[in-house]
Amino acid sequence: MNPPTIIQSIHDLISFDLILVEGGAFQMGSKDEEAFEDEQLVHQVQVPDFYLGKYPVTQALWKAVMGGDNNPSNFQGDNRPVERVSWEDAHEFLKKLNELTNQTYRLPTESEWEYAACGGTKSQGFKYAGSNKLKDVGWYDKNSYGETKPVGLKYPNELGLYDMSGNVYEWIEDDWHGNYDGAPTDGTAWLAVDRGSDRVVRGGGWGDGARGCRVSCRGNTGATGRGNDLGFRLALSPSSAG
Repeated sequence: MNPPTIIQSIHDLISFDLILVEGGAFQMGSKDEEAFEDEQLVHQVQVPDFYLGKYPVTQALWKAVMGGDNNPSNFQGDNRPVERVSWEDAHEFLKKLNELTNQTYRLPTESEWEYAACGGTKSQGFKYAGSNKLKDVGWYDKNSYGETKPVGLKYPNELGLYDMSGNVYEWIEDDWHGNYDGAPTDGTAWLAVDRGSDRVVRGGGWGDGARGCRVSCRGNTGATGRGNDLGFRLALSPSSAG
């Protein structure tokens, strides 16, 4: 049985899907031999229900919200993920999207993202989002030929989410912390009292090796940074869903 889905329309011209991620407890982080130091403090997190975009935000959706001539992407194509957007750009998009839809779309938290990438309550313990074979679920340095690809061409993970390993990194709401010491255990975003410049990115990108596309792998970059492998995915709390 497929999880409940929200279909949101914009201007009656374009729509996007969000899939319900049923909440639960999971072990966040990894102690596998490939794990980097910043992911090795494995800890249990209880994640509430939330909705997550079936795909990364596409260029078509970006243009529908931000204006038809506004497309910062290096690799152009309506069905490709939007890229060359900063964390701050993503928040400007969210502000306009919420005005259009009367919803409260947001970026996922780091624990929400990892929980969903792992398959949530349906997790089969894969290394990547949906498989132990990255080529089946993601675009990375061995198969991308140096560019993004349209979303949804590979297999989804256990929850029906696409492109969570590879293609583009995805901005996360959380501030960057170099390890999980003191991290929230309730699924909320980890925000510093004095917010620094670096934010979390997840999932790896088209130019990364397989190690960087694992579901537990973490990355960071400045909130104003824009790269041709930087995109994002929408989240929505059930209490905010209209």
